[in-house]
Amino acid sequence: MAKPSIQYVCSSCGAKAPQMLGRCPVCGEWGTYEEEVIQRSGLTAQRSVSTRGLSGEAGQPKRLQDVVASEEIRIDMHNGELNRVLGGGLVPGSLVLLGGEPGIGKSTLALQVLMQLGERKTFYASGEESVRQLKLRAERLAGNAENLYISSETSLERILEQVKDIEPEVVVIDSIQTIGTEAVDATIGSISQVRECAARIMEFAKTRNIPFIIIGHINKEGSLAGPKVLEHIVDTVLQFEGDQQYMYRILRAQKNRFGSTSELGIYEMRQDGLREVTNPSELLLSTAREGLSGIAIAAAVEGVRPFLIEVQALVSSAAYGTPQRSSTGFDGRRLNMLLAVLEKRVGFKLLQKDVFLNIAGGLRVQDPAIDLAVLAAVLSSNMDIALDAGTCLCGEVGLAGEIRPVNRIEQRIAEAQKLGFRRILIPADQKTETGRFTIEVVPVRKVTDAFRLLIKN
Repeated sequence: MAKPSIQYVCSSCGAKAPQMLGRCPVCGEWGTYEEEVIQRSGLTAQRSVSTRGLSGEAGQPKRLQDVVASEEIRIDMHNGELNRVLGGGLVPGSLVLLGGEPGIGKSTLALQVLMQLGERKTFYASGEESVRQLKLRAERLAGNAENLYISSETSLERILEQVKDIEPEVVVIDSIQTIGTEAVDATIGSISQVRECAARIMEFAKTRNIPFIIIGHINKEGSLAGPKVLEHIVDTVLQFEGDQQYMYRILRAQKNRFGSTSELGIYEMRQDGLREVTNPSELLLSTAREGLSGIAIAAAVEGVRPFLIEVQALVSSAAYGTPQRSSTGFDGRRLNMLLAVLEKRVGFKLLQKDVFLNIAGGLRVQDPAIDLAVLAAVLSSNMDIALDAGTCLCGEVGLAGEIRPVNRIEQRIAEAQKLGFRRILIPADQKTETGRFTIEVVPVRKVTDAFRLLIKN
């Protein structure tokens, strides 16, 4: 038998090299190259030349008009936030990758979801915990575990055999880095093992029409650990994030073949598990903001979901020679751009002052419609003047100081009205019907116009 050949693969970007390198020439990361065996065993080679397609049918070309397509029936997860992020439910035969920091609640979310599917037969395979530990966590979650099967196993072959025997409707594997296959001569958790296990799970899921949810680790940069091909293999990539010092957790879709990637799910971590947050605005807004400077309320949208967030800013004299620019939950480069607009177009000099920005609640927001609220909070802190607590803001700020239109403006106005705000500032060029709202809608064209209204009141 020929001696297997060796190559080295970067675990960050997947670049290959014939020898070990300290730094990857493609992505620039240090210490990410790992050894990989190129030659595979006969079992793997035999599987790779299978004549069956992923749907279990012969892989013969067909005309597109001859293919009969029906609407995909999704599995209701009995979890509104998860259903929203998935695009309406879990698609049978799909492969979902759930990633997040250690201790953020990935395993808790997966086990809790399976226990909510009480009428369906489900299977939870863990390579990190024993069945006794899973039992203790399930008792803490206090759900319906009548049709839930659990197993503590690290062999992929044995896990798939157990799935064949049980015939569950949903399977969770925790985690992909702790599962190994006998078809690859490499240590568990290596690039070869992770890639081969994911490929075999995908083939099994498609041929058996069973949805799989696999949990993955993340690296120090916050991205999913393992080869990049892992993210390309799966159908959906979910990121579970949040500051462990806060009680809120955010579920985002970074990739979704069956739905949108702009949806957002919010959970509250409690002693008895994760609770869905159906109205995040009421929880993200503090009631003690009256009379405090440096606070502005923004009407944001994630996907199709509107909610109000509290933008906090602190401007103070620089204690050292170089002023600091720090932001939490907001893009730091965009903050620098907005501060330049504030200085050039409005005339406020912040060169010798520290600027700290925070999105309350530990959220990370990418909606450009909160630009106006960011500038208003910075201005309020700089002048030490509290803004009207009954006013919220919405608008993207351009480099010329103009306030640009944003999407879903009517949903933002309706959310502000529902929470009792008296006034909302929107872009003047926004095309919308505001007559049906009882809240005062004030159109503003420039940043200076918005500041005159805010300071005057």
